[in-house]
Amino acid sequence: MSLVSMNAFLPQAKEKKFAVGQFNMNNLEFAQAIMEAAIELKSPFIYGVSEGALKYMGIEYTVAIAEAAAKASGLPIALHLDHGSSFEVAMKCIRAGFSSVMFDGSHHSFEENIRLTKEVVKAARAMGVSVEGELGTIGGVEDDISVDEKNANLAKPSEAIRFYEETGVDCLAIAVGTAHGMYAGEPNIRFDIIEEVSRAIPVPVVLHGGSGVPDEMIRRAVQVGVGKINVNTENQVACTDAIRAALAKDSKVYDPRKYLGPARTAMVEVVKSKILLFGSNNQA
Repeated sequence: MSLVSMNAFLPQAKEKKFAVGQFNMNNLEFAQAIMEAAIELKSPFIYGVSEGALKYMGIEYTVAIAEAAAKASGLPIALHLDHGSSFEVAMKCIRAGFSSVMFDGSHHSFEENIRLTKEVVKAARAMGVSVEGELGTIGGVEDDISVDEKNANLAKPSEAIRFYEETGVDCLAIAVGTAHGMYAGEPNIRFDIIEEVSRAIPVPVVLHGGSGVPDEMIRRAVQVGVGKINVNTENQVACTDAIRAALAKDSKVYDPRKYLGPARTAMVEVVKSKILLFGSNNQA
């Protein structure tokens, strides 16, 4: 099966009230772990790739790995640019074979965010590529993107609705109280904002910063309109913990397969738990 746009499964997610996970691909082991979990649970999924990960892996290798996973698994898989910073970056990814892109114009003014996002949507739609937009700013750290918690701004429902109406994005990330990275305490998610926006637009709301959010909050978010949830940090933590444990157990280990194998296995379990929590199992 070829890579697909997020429109191959997000409309069903909104209709049936489940969410599809975006799991970031940081290297081959991440890609394999995500795919293995999804195959077992028959779930669609999204490979998220940040600009930092693109620089690390190389765009050609990134696309080749995702295409190999789609072919081997037979699952509906989207390869998605996460937090694309410009029209040019989004177009570079589309030309390389990405099936979905996010344009993050949240650091621009509201009007400029709309204008730039519309340009991305127009070009992407002509290529059959889905687009995610973002409104409001999400706190925390992800790759080289850092937003202090006090500078995180919640999305206004009226602006989010207008943003969708003017841009026509395929899903909309709105700042509702989550943050990138792990939480020091319990997040304060504004479910009322999610519900008001979701009722007014026909596409799913996206929840960034899904790592570490209590399960009951995730379930509630899905029920009120979240159809895509991003997870990265929990996989990174599981990967690194497994590597540390393998090296601590035997200081003479030098074959990377001896510690990357357990890391991959640890990530499979994380992804499986998220798929079951999001309710996307048996939806492929």
